[in-house]
Amino acid sequence: MSGTDTDRVNSPREEPPAGIDELLERVRRDYARVGPREAYDVARAGDGLLVDIRYAALRERDGLIPGAVVVERNELEWRLDPRGSHRLPEATGHDLRVVVICNEGYASSLAAVSLHQLGLRRATDLIGGFQAWRAAGLPVAAPSAPSSVPTGAREA
Repeated sequence: MSGTDTDRVNSPREEPPAGIDELLERVRRDYARVGPREAYDVARAGDGLLVDIRYAALRERDGLIPGAVVVERNELEWRLDPRGSHRLPEATGHDLRVVVICNEGYASSLAAVSLHQLGLRRATDLIGGFQAWRAAGLPVAAPSAPSSVPTGAREA
């Protein structure tokens, strides 16, 4: 394979290389992110699915968002692809509204874009992540509380 062919394989969009800050800015232009109160209202109204992608140590340290489904980042696409054989029962279709939540709102942006690529066009992420949720005074449950993880939530 020539150098030109390798470049095409590694850069399918022909865009110049970007640092992570530029990449985040670029991908966030493609969808509307939500703040903590809007995410809370989405969940409370049953209008979407909150998906917590924080790793276990952070959930154990900081707690859980009641009603959020826990899916480790490395399994997110497999669990939310409505056509996938490993999907969660909550992954009901491509019109599902998904709010991805990480710790501070960075990894969740990249995760939301990945869900868009699977056809989940209503996927978004929480500005500021779990830390913003907690700072807004929204409900947080201790990891050991029996009602803190909804039925059907999966530990990845």
